[in-house]
Amino acid sequence: MDDETKERLERLQAEIKLRTGNRVTQQEILTRLVEDAIESKARLIDSFRDERVPVSESEREAFHAGTISSGVVTREADIDDILYG
Repeated sequence: MDDETKERLERLQAEIKLRTGNRVTQQEILTRLVEDAIESKARLIDSFRDERVPVSESEREAFHAGTISSGVVTREADIDDILYG
């Protein structure tokens, strides 16, 4: 871990103590960050892409506004059957 990252982790540790009154180790912070990253894995993976196209919040909302539910639940096995027979 580089010095700047270590310093940022120490500042985060101090802020947690200040705001919650609880002492936490840097290992606890890293463990929690990894757990959170796993829950939002797609966002983490995207953050490592070479190129990202910025999309405004209004463009994102417009995209999702056109999304409708067909009412049919599609399982992964269904997709595999369609693609691979």
